[in-house]
Amino acid sequence: MAEERRFGVGYALAPKKQQSFIQDSLVELARSRGVDLVRIDTEKELADQGPFDCVLHKLYGQDWKRQLEAFRVKNPNAVIVDSPEAIERLHNRISMLQVVSELKIEHESDTFGIPKQIVIYDKETLFDRPAWEGLKFPVIAKPLVADGSAKSHKMALVFNHDGLNNLKPPIVLQEFVNHGGVIFKVYVVGGYVKCVKRKSLPDVSEEEKLGSLEGLLSFSQVSNLATNERTDDKYYKMMHLDDTEMPPQSFITEIARGLQRGLKLNLFNFDVIRDARFGNRYLIIDINYFPGYAKMPGYETILTDFFCDIVQKKEEGEVEKIGLESYEALSCDKEVRKTLSNDGDDGAVRNIEEDPIQV
Repeated sequence: MAEERRFGVGYALAPKKQQSFIQDSLVELARSRGVDLVRIDTEKELADQGPFDCVLHKLYGQDWKRQLEAFRVKNPNAVIVDSPEAIERLHNRISMLQVVSELKIEHESDTFGIPKQIVIYDKETLFDRPAWEGLKFPVIAKPLVADGSAKSHKMALVFNHDGLNNLKPPIVLQEFVNHGGVIFKVYVVGGYVKCVKRKSLPDVSEEEKLGSLEGLLSFSQVSNLATNERTDDKYYKMMHLDDTEMPPQSFITEIARGLQRGLKLNLFNFDVIRDARFGNRYLIIDINYFPGYAKMPGYETILTDFFCDIVQKKEEGEVEKIGLESYEALSCDKEVRKTLSNDGDDGAVRNIEEDPIQV
């Protein structure tokens, strides 16, 4: 009897990411379906390890890019998830959202876009009002670099010009849009799309815009955004989070597929808000690579399906189709399974830990 063909997926993740993502439940399920998850030793050259049918990674730096390229040359049939060049586009908060404006999606009733935003490179421009008079307060100030580090999550809600004094360019100023205190987080794993709703920053009234003495609130102080009545569980219950209507699934899936094609990524999520002024207008405010999938119920099945889809496409010589057209998850033994319901660089390998702050 022929020995069962097994497939190796090597993973190179920062320690914190590895701890949250590589759970025993995921490893065991993948193993039961013919996929072995193997930790890549970052102290050794990647090209000297393996063999791997696929490399799953979330490391940065010129040395890591060099190692991936050397591995690709030595193993031309292996799949790398995802391309470092594609991932780097998400490290800049301007370039990450440019892809949204390139999407051509028509929907019978819903529209989408991004909030008004500008990039500020120096203090002079920050205080030059004509340079950004198109924006209205409040605005969210975000670091231009979005590489997953703690520093890249240091954001602030700015109510007026006085709040600009403590900002340190380069930053992106993004117009804050009231959205009912609810954010929709859309997870993409190859051909799988899942939309969930989460608490977000509460709406800001005209009185609060004018009456803020501080002028600025960092997101670490978001619990003190207004009175306790506004920010405790009673406030969010009043906002009816549980009753909040989800965006149309077909609409969200079309956006996800468009972003996937434009970004050339398989593992990412994007944050969407519904403009409180227009019930059918949605704004994409952020895109993240390889987010915290372990928070999703049943993530083990979703990721194992994805690994098996990679194996299937690799065996059939159709690697370029991974994720983009595959909206059925394939097991490693070619059994068709239904996808779950869509309800400056120093050159070294860098392990950037994820920050728990979410907006």
